[in-house]
Amino acid sequence: ITVLNASKTYGNEDELKVEALKPDSFSVEKGEFVCIIGTSGSGKSTLLHLLAGVDEATTGQIIINGKDITKLNQESLAIFRRREVGIIYQFFNLVPVLTARENIELPLMLDEKKVNRAYFNEIVELLAIKNRLDFYPSKLSGGEQQRVAIARALAMDPEVMLFDEPTSALDPEMVGEVLKTMQDLADSGMTMVIVTHEMGFAREVSDEVWFMADGYLQEQGSPEQIFENPQSPRAKDFLSKVL
Repeated sequence: ITVLNASKTYGNEDELKVEALKPDSFSVEKGEFVCIIGTSGSGKSTLLHLLAGVDEATTGQIIINGKDITKLNQESLAIFRRREVGIIYQFFNLVPVLTARENIELPLMLDEKKVNRAYFNEIVELLAIKNRLDFYPSKLSGGEQQRVAIARALAMDPEVMLFDEPTSALDPEMVGEVLKTMQDLADSGMTMVIVTHEMGFAREVSDEVWFMADGYLQEQGSPEQIFENPQSPRAKDFLSKVL
């Protein structure tokens, strides 16, 4: 992932303009696991949505696997979202009238692809939902719904996985199992970017931590550097309150 001077502004000259993300540049290497932390309203989710192609950048370029997604038309962008990135939202977004199995297979159906049963079985075994596939979302626990959402995102075998506060809607006892799943994915070499408020998880599992505030990336570095010796005054203040 390479981001070059990307920004996002909502509104126009006739409305109240909000700079959700100020121009910034950075990159994520293949197989790297990045955790984004920061204050509420800092632009974390906006950045993730730009990387996923679900929102359009106001300026700049976003290059994923050598493809500048800011130059894609809507049809090409839809194909990109379906095939090359998997995004997990905090509220799962499962289709309530479909079973867990049907939810997982939905991206393949939309792409008119056959299900690779060996890969499908590998995913559901990894996520420990093999015995829950014929249940509707309303009959699954929050942790199980989240793992079905992760399986759906993995179904197309994407190059990049993006997580937007994946544990914020879960009961405390469910958080650990979802974080364990994410750690397993990170250990498998998946390129991952996660917006999270789980500081312990970011500290222990990620390759790199980004701190965001006021709409831009204020500091980035190893977990040890960010948590033990932050340089940004905003990062120091934020971490002093959450650790």
